[in-house]
Amino acid sequence: MALPAPSAWAAWPFGPATPKVGEDPGEAAARVLSQAIRIPTVNPPGGEKPLAKLFVDMLKDAGVEARVIDTPRNGSKEGRAAAWGRVKGNGSRRPIVLLSHLDTVPADPKGWAIAPFEGAVGAGSVVGRGALDAKGVSVVHLLTTLTIARRSEPLDRDVIFLATPDEETGGQRGAGYLVRERRSLLYDAELLLTEGGGIQVGEGGTSPVWGVTVTEKAPCWMDIVAEGTPGHSSVAPPVTAVTRLLDALERIRRLETPVAVVPEVARMFRSVAQLAPAEDRTGFRNLAVALETDADFRRRFLSKPGRAALVRNTVAITVLEGSSQTNVLPGRAHAQLDARLLPGQHCADFVEEIERTIADDSIRVEPFLAFTTSSSPVNTPLFRAIQRVASKVDPGAPVVPRVIAGFTDAHYFRDLGIVAYGFVPRWLPPSETRGIHGPNEKISIANLRKGTNTLVQILEALDQR
Repeated sequence: MALPAPSAWAAWPFGPATPKVGEDPGEAAARVLSQAIRIPTVNPPGGEKPLAKLFVDMLKDAGVEARVIDTPRNGSKEGRAAAWGRVKGNGSRRPIVLLSHLDTVPADPKGWAIAPFEGAVGAGSVVGRGALDAKGVSVVHLLTTLTIARRSEPLDRDVIFLATPDEETGGQRGAGYLVRERRSLLYDAELLLTEGGGIQVGEGGTSPVWGVTVTEKAPCWMDIVAEGTPGHSSVAPPVTAVTRLLDALERIRRLETPVAVVPEVARMFRSVAQLAPAEDRTGFRNLAVALETDADFRRRFLSKPGRAALVRNTVAITVLEGSSQTNVLPGRAHAQLDARLLPGQHCADFVEEIERTIADDSIRVEPFLAFTTSSSPVNTPLFRAIQRVASKVDPGAPVVPRVIAGFTDAHYFRDLGIVAYGFVPRWLPPSETRGIHGPNEKISIANLRKGTNTLVQILEALDQR
């Protein structure tokens, strides 16, 4: 992604930055986001508490009820915490939660045109790790919460701001902890909005698509462990811990999982069939049949990794570890796998499939993060509110119930019966979405402004009967 020269960018001075009444929401959001990016929250270890405090101080400064909620530290020197705030409604309907997360993945500065943790602002954008995922989401939620708090009349519902730690490593010490131990903070919420969906900008004159994620694939993360006799590498035997591991990983790499179309994925592609190329429209309308009977369509569909991941379980080899020295044979070698399972499938079953694929009793397969996912319905006041706002903001744009190949913290709340959607109103072309977990992550000030204004409209539309 091309960016202007570093000399064209600057960071907002660090200091009090509570958005004021009447201030342009885009400029206010850019200022807050610049500061948020400069507070390091790379997970592990996280250290999100200073950022949680910054957001809570801003909410309190505007008269909003807010608290820093401590969570398990997990080795973080700075401490780990969530930011929580609540704007009371008139109590006639149950609350809605605006959920985001404070932690980020790492960023190697070598791949960036601008240093990733400086919160640089310029050329109409904010650049830095977390600009999209998900400090930018937190800031839009913060600005939205402040706007609702300043209304002359309360909404029907409480609006709960919740920005949690630990999402990037599964959320067990963040959203999972809060659901288990601090559920009262949710005030029996009915609805929730979080990351995972948004507005895909149309290309070639096509309409934008409002994608609202209703379910997601589930993680099945596992260690693959091989053991052997340690020793000097100058007299290596033919079979070692490393060779056993490599043989197992090669079998896993060649694993081809079966194609399966779950109902939510079938509905998703049916909803966008009219936007597909002419040769694919019939296939999109009846995806399962087309994948089974139309070889040309199947080849085209599965050639796109993003689509293929929605109709089969996937597994990626992500971590490798053997010896710490070149001339030492390790007694243990291990790898980590990131498997993502279709909705409704279970990690235990997939672990058995991996064990059958490896076909080596000396290799241990040890899952360490797993959960199943459920789906939120679309016949809800929140989905209808999004549709009403979409018809005003982007007339003619379809609102599509999505399934995503990644996962978010939404599942913790769906397990409580809360209707949870992944949707952040921001208009992103594919070139910008590649910044998520990648180099030169950025969000435009126009998106921050329009996203805040649109989210406020959605919350207000919820009051329509």
